[in-house]
Amino acid sequence: MACRRDMAALWRRVVGGVVCSSFIRSSRCISAERFFSPGSKVLCQSSNQSQAAFFPPQEGLILSPNTFKGKVAFITGGGTGIGKGITTVLSSLGAECVIASRNLDNLKRAATEISKDTGNQVHAVQCDVRSPESVQAAAAELYKLAGLPDIVINNAAGNFISPSERLSANAWRTITDIVLNGTAFVTLEIGKELIKAKKGAAFLAITTIYAESGSGFVVPSASAKAGVEAMSKSLAAEWGRYGMRFNVIQPGPIKTKGAFSRLDPTGSFEKMLIERIPAGRLGTVQEIANLAAYLCSDYANWVTGAVSFIQIFNLVKKISYI
Repeated sequence: MACRRDMAALWRRVVGGVVCSSFIRSSRCISAERFFSPGSKVLCQSSNQSQAAFFPPQEGLILSPNTFKGKVAFITGGGTGIGKGITTVLSSLGAECVIASRNLDNLKRAATEISKDTGNQVHAVQCDVRSPESVQAAAAELYKLAGLPDIVINNAAGNFISPSERLSANAWRTITDIVLNGTAFVTLEIGKELIKAKKGAAFLAITTIYAESGSGFVVPSASAKAGVEAMSKSLAAEWGRYGMRFNVIQPGPIKTKGAFSRLDPTGSFEKMLIERIPAGRLGTVQEIANLAAYLCSDYANWVTGAVSFIQIFNLVKKISYI
């Protein structure tokens, strides 16, 4: 309880004292309170913003059913949240997906669930992206199960809220090892094999809007994700000659259980976010997953080195609070 009180106090400092109601906990979501989170637990959002009625979230797929037929996709952090949503969409569009994370039991459950929903095979491979040896072993298993990938989604992440003056070296290393080093290890391990095989691929990294703008209290994450974006743009320039594309999505606030339980445990930040979003609502996993599918598809063959900034805030007001 003390920890929750500390977190609530910290968020009040961030948003200038603005406090909102807790998350709606009902499992039934209607009208403006609907919130779709495919591949993750369905959550709800509360919005009193009238413009939200003009921008309802869409549940369907934007690409044709067989867009990725015969293609292989490797997704880190593919068993939960945004990663699971992206896996579900890619599998629905015909891809053979291989999902990876540290928790193999959760991965296997997610793989079975997605495969049952989409009718396409989804494999689960254990991988700790912080370890080059673990990444190498996971990549070897990927090649054995499905072959070299056509799509690589770097989605594994870690984050927590902390005043920077309280950060230890270990706390800093924990986040940067997962986000920056993990993305580098996966990208370099698979990229080198693709170069040897003379095979192209589409790489996509999931970062965050504050990788560009900066933000207080999440300095390790902001720094690491900014590094991921620099790496993606650099490799887009360098490895284009090998047939590889590198793009980035910076999701705005997407209400998934994992992220919001860590970053907004009391629910006191949600209303402030919604008030600053022009559409008057939070985003959905489906919206991010559809964009990810487009960027990894042949329809986006000319798109590389791009950073897609999803949803905007009144940044001047946000920065003034911080």
